[in-house]
Amino acid sequence: MDPQAASGPAQTIDVDRSDPAYRAWLKEAVRKVQADNNRSADTHLLLFPLPEHWGIDLYLKDESTHPTGSLKHRLARSLFLYGLCNGWIRPGRPVIEASSGSTAVSEAYFARLIGVPFIAVMPATTSKEKTRLIEWHGGQCHLVDDPRTMYEVSARLAEETGGHYMDQFTYAERATDWRGNNNIAESVFSQLRLERYPEPAWVVATAGTGGTSATIARYIHYMQYDTRVCVADPENSCFFDGWVTGDAETHCETGSRIEGIGRPRMEPSFVASSIDRMMKVPDAASVAAVRALDTAIGRKAGGSTGTGLWSAFKIIAEMLEQGRTGSVVTLFCDPGDRYLDKYYSDAWLAEQGLDIGPYATAIDSFLATGRWPC
Repeated sequence: MDPQAASGPAQTIDVDRSDPAYRAWLKEAVRKVQADNNRSADTHLLLFPLPEHWGIDLYLKDESTHPTGSLKHRLARSLFLYGLCNGWIRPGRPVIEASSGSTAVSEAYFARLIGVPFIAVMPATTSKEKTRLIEWHGGQCHLVDDPRTMYEVSARLAEETGGHYMDQFTYAERATDWRGNNNIAESVFSQLRLERYPEPAWVVATAGTGGTSATIARYIHYMQYDTRVCVADPENSCFFDGWVTGDAETHCETGSRIEGIGRPRMEPSFVASSIDRMMKVPDAASVAAVRALDTAIGRKAGGSTGTGLWSAFKIIAEMLEQGRTGSVVTLFCDPGDRYLDKYYSDAWLAEQGLDIGPYATAIDSFLATGRWPC
């Protein structure tokens, strides 16, 4: 005889974990993060002065005007919404992130906004100004000597504290709505609508997580634009080599001197197949480019902006040589006042063995003649 038939129908197993206090906290936390976006104006698209007769316009998307001063404000907002809506971020439990600084500044801001602790695991070489900003927003800094250990240290701290390891390097490309919803790509194309070349020939990005380049490339493909995407990679980063070889296991042993971009491993959020072109940019060229930017528009930017700007200059020189007109867009990632003791310090350059002289001369020559030095 069937035991179930003898005892009646099986009982439904029902486990309800929807604690009313947690759901109320979650709704309020999501509201606060969305409200931050609602009260934030869009960032500016700056025009870099080029000779009018070239027939080429160069723009910089100025992400330094976000409340936390960098491109990473967009990413941090998306990551917090992603973590909250997945049920990963809980009241009273810390959020932990592996970061070279700017993402941690922005995440510290959002952690304080919703009232949870925040711990940033960062290289010991991170600029003092970024460390100060993280702590000013209420976060803690956990410094490591070897940048390659940031991932495992972050995961361990999350396990020990019962917190959530945000893991921007895995989730950056997943958390952002690349089809639209005011992502950076949609914003750029909207702002270019009334320009003489509304569909740019190239967008030049740099890669830390790879999330920004993935968002831009996916949006371009989705909207069926002809725009190409170039990613500029600094020294001591494996993205370029991994993209060229197609080897997802590519890695390098030394951390990047250009904070915010370049990684020692191929990160999960770096969608190599979506990118049209990559350039390897010397660190000295990146520094020379941000100093040239300061001269041209009176604005200091971080080194990652210089990496992208150097590549944009090279692309423009190629367009001129080919007799093409059009527009090129690159990113103004964060402000230079975070790096006064680095990229704007001749003493730091000497300490690092970086000679920016030849690259500064090359930029001056390009801006005067339109030709790229061989």
